[in-house]
Amino acid sequence: MTKLKDTDIRFVLLNNLYDKYSDDNTTRIVNEMGVMHGQSRVDVAVINGVLHGYEIKSESDNLNRLPSQISDYNLVFERMTIVVQRNYLEEVRQMIPKWWGIILVTKQKNNVNLKVLRKGKTNPNLDPFALSSLLWKEEALDILKKRGLQKGFVSKPRKFIYQKMSESFSVDEIKYLVNEQLKSREDWKCLELQ
Repeated sequence: MTKLKDTDIRFVLLNNLYDKYSDDNTTRIVNEMGVMHGQSRVDVAVINGVLHGYEIKSESDNLNRLPSQISDYNLVFERMTIVVQRNYLEEVRQMIPKWWGIILVTKQKNNVNLKVLRKGKTNPNLDPFALSSLLWKEEALDILKKRGLQKGFVSKPRKFIYQKMSESFSVDEIKYLVNEQLKSREDWKCLELQ
């Protein structure tokens, strides 16, 4: 029997997410969303008031990158779900935080099925700087300008702008501002809900 690949699982996951959110025009689904300026890329992100990441680990993958991905995703995603095949299930369970959700992938004949094993909870430790860094420099600067906080930051490198944001707003405010900005971003490879 041929091994499932990331793309096979992603196809089924995206179809499920499209079905779930097809009537919700406030939801955006993004394929391969970079976090920490591309240090990691989550397979699928759902943005709709909550930033929810989905990381796929097929039997064709290995888990070498998972520890650094966990570390990066924990900084920015309010919810995180790992989508995994049985061969990695127990190992992944040992690696991921308790608040992550788990979806098990099974294959019967030609059907790929997804089964929620653990729903997951809200991330208790979002990082305000990392969250701010999901924004492009100009987007972060615009937010500071709207609050009159841009003085001395207009020509500074982006890390200083993200630092200013993380010091000027609460985590909940940053979460909201980033979410709204990501949903309204136009020049972005995004999968629109049809």
